[in-house]
Amino acid sequence: MPAKSEFMLTLESSCDETAAAIVDADLNVLSSVIATQEELHQKFGGVVPEIAARAHLHRILPVIDEALKKANKSLADLKAIGVVTQPGLVGSLLVGFTAAKTLAMVLDIPLVSVNHVEAHIYACRMAAGREVFPAIGLVVSGGHTNLYDCTGPLDFELLGSTTDDAAGEAFDKVASLLGLPYPGGPSIEKLAALGNPRAHAFPRSYWHDARLEFSFSGLKTAVLYVIQGQPPHRRDPATVTPQVIADVAASFQEAVIDVLIRKCRQALHQRNRRTLCVGGGVAANRRLREELQKLATQDGIEIHIPPLSLCTDNAAMAAIGWEALNRGLTIPLDSDVVPGLVRSPRV
Repeated sequence: MPAKSEFMLTLESSCDETAAAIVDADLNVLSSVIATQEELHQKFGGVVPEIAARAHLHRILPVIDEALKKANKSLADLKAIGVVTQPGLVGSLLVGFTAAKTLAMVLDIPLVSVNHVEAHIYACRMAAGREVFPAIGLVVSGGHTNLYDCTGPLDFELLGSTTDDAAGEAFDKVASLLGLPYPGGPSIEKLAALGNPRAHAFPRSYWHDARLEFSFSGLKTAVLYVIQGQPPHRRDPATVTPQVIADVAASFQEAVIDVLIRKCRQALHQRNRRTLCVGGGVAANRRLREELQKLATQDGIEIHIPPLSLCTDNAAMAAIGWEALNRGLTIPLDSDVVPGLVRSPRV
């Protein structure tokens, strides 16, 4: 067991999950607490920023208290605090960051900044229990679909990203079109198992392009036309049977996964990497995991995907803060958050 001072409190509030964790210097997760907001956003079919920020305000302190209690630690045991400062919703980020700065000031301990997207990739390092870099990193979630060349745990070069919707966002929007509950990812995955993934030849953007970019808006529109007709509302709703919806769900899911796999393969070949790390909420999709394993077998690469608990937003993955702390990369208390999405420099 590490010495008394070798514990870090990590906080995550970039979107709609209020999370805290206690992680030791060996990356052992002593506790991980997540307060989800799914029930608050369900009727809107997506995250409402103001509602999310207000919910974080009510939940941040109880979540911190519970994380400490579950780890059997006190504030006096902490060596540092790691907090997600970018990217994300500005109101949500500020709640976690304000709590972290306050604790760092009162306890007189270092504060380290965590990039939410990079932390998703670092979850692969945590799950592996050993070094996994250099690697190609794919983050695929509700807000991000990005490819990186990762030469080290803090050294990420953005290779490409989505030019419009993130993959997870597309899942949510298509689920809404199909009349499925939020969040869309699990709903579509469940229904897709009953459908034919080849029933509809949906578009696969950038398929023949060497650029490592993604686009899912055209795919979303194609689904709309199948369900409602072209132009919209021309199709008789009575013809949209449960089997039709299942086929659309399966074909949509397959189109997204085909593109993700293809772009990962391109990135691996372009950068001559033999390791792929995949993180983010969409990485929990079983069909995607199956295809990633096929990629690993066919191309002879090593692949790392975290367990489900480290795929969706959580604070444990913010243990990447230990890498920053060990390099002396702390931040002053007058620092600020960096909201927004991560976009490709070529877009």
